[in-house]
Amino acid sequence: MKQKVILKTDYMTLGQVLKEVNVISSGGQAKWYLAEHTVFVDGEPENRRGRKLYPGMMLEIPDEGTFFMKKKEMTSDEAE
Repeated sequence: MKQKVILKTDYMTLGQVLKEVNVISSGGQAKWYLAEHTVFVDGEPENRRGRKLYPGMMLEIPDEGTFFMKKKEMTSDEAE
């Protein structure tokens, strides 16, 4: 399953994204989850919960899905 993760800031950490997509229920579980499960950032294995994910990057979580980092679109109100 492919999904988009909308970044409200310049980047999100891997731990924040895991919580955002409901793979873990709290940020404290990120270290444990990454020690027990392999996740891939742009096709490379990654186990650092602090890894910064920027727009255009792809996160693959086996048995959970593929997530694409996308920058939040500015509305006309925010541009003014």
